[in-house]
Amino acid sequence: MGKTVAAIAGTVLVLLVVLVAVISGGVSDSPTPGASRDLRAGTVPAVYHPALVAAGTRCPEAPAPVLAAQIEAESGWNPRAVSQVGAQGLSQFLPGTWARYGVDANGDGRRDPWDPLDAIASQAAYDCALAQELRPAIATGQIRGNVTELMLAAYNAGPQAVLRHGGVPPYDETTAYVQKIMTRSVFYATTPALTAQPGQGDGLGPRIVAAATTQLGIPYSWGGGSPTGPTGGTAHGAGTLGFDCSGLVVYAVAQASGGRTVLPHFADTQTRTGTPITDPAQLQPGDLISFTRPGESVAHHIGIYAGAGRMIHAPQTGSVVSVESLSTPHWKGQSWRAVRLG
Repeated sequence: MGKTVAAIAGTVLVLLVVLVAVISGGVSDSPTPGASRDLRAGTVPAVYHPALVAAGTRCPEAPAPVLAAQIEAESGWNPRAVSQVGAQGLSQFLPGTWARYGVDANGDGRRDPWDPLDAIASQAAYDCALAQELRPAIATGQIRGNVTELMLAAYNAGPQAVLRHGGVPPYDETTAYVQKIMTRSVFYATTPALTAQPGQGDGLGPRIVAAATTQLGIPYSWGGGSPTGPTGGTAHGAGTLGFDCSGLVVYAVAQASGGRTVLPHFADTQTRTGTPITDPAQLQPGDLISFTRPGESVAHHIGIYAGAGRMIHAPQTGSVVSVESLSTPHWKGQSWRAVRLG
């Protein structure tokens, strides 16, 4: 702490000047948009794959990998499952909730919670309805958090519990439910090939950079981003499928670690775990750097160090995921905190 971004950039650029020819090719500045919102082959029963893909297009908060991970958490893929409180089928609907949200997806003239195709379509319909129901409270600040996580919490504990607690309710069952689904969604999602660039070496850090690089050009969306890719954001990001700064970090770290590490969607918290890097000369690709304005104690922004005095980040509304030099005037004078994961 106490160092400024100007100090980081100055030191790093001086030390790396003779290596720029090798490292500067490590990240391309040209947009290569991509996302991990489709199902990875072989991760779900083949008979359910088309239904999940179709259901995952209903709203950006509930893509197919999230729906699949949710089914795993709800029923363990058992279409005849019955819970202790009477929830039924693959997606574990209570009769009252099914009466309102159940749909006839297979066209047999019946809405049947025991039919997997009806259950999957109805699960997506209910998820998306919950996300829409929570949006006004998110916009006014009554509740805070990632929309997908809040949606899942509402599915488990009810929307009123989310509203009452101002976010994911502090119930052991609900917090574990949300964390499990967000983590397992990476298993079900298609993943980009994470190839470290020349000069960056191997390991988690270069894979974090590689994962973030796959999202260059994706729009900024306040509150957007999940372990599997861009999502709709909140407030002024509600109409945009994309990432905010911490959402991009959630995605890159989850992808690079194969879902083993899913960070909280909050810039300040993301650099309070891991190995602190206090000497800017020791920064390596994949290190996380958060920024705090003078006089403040909570970081307001975070990026991923990409080598050669640059970072990959989701800057602000109206911009896209991009690569930026740490020596730009915008970052000068801010305090920084850097950590290395793994």
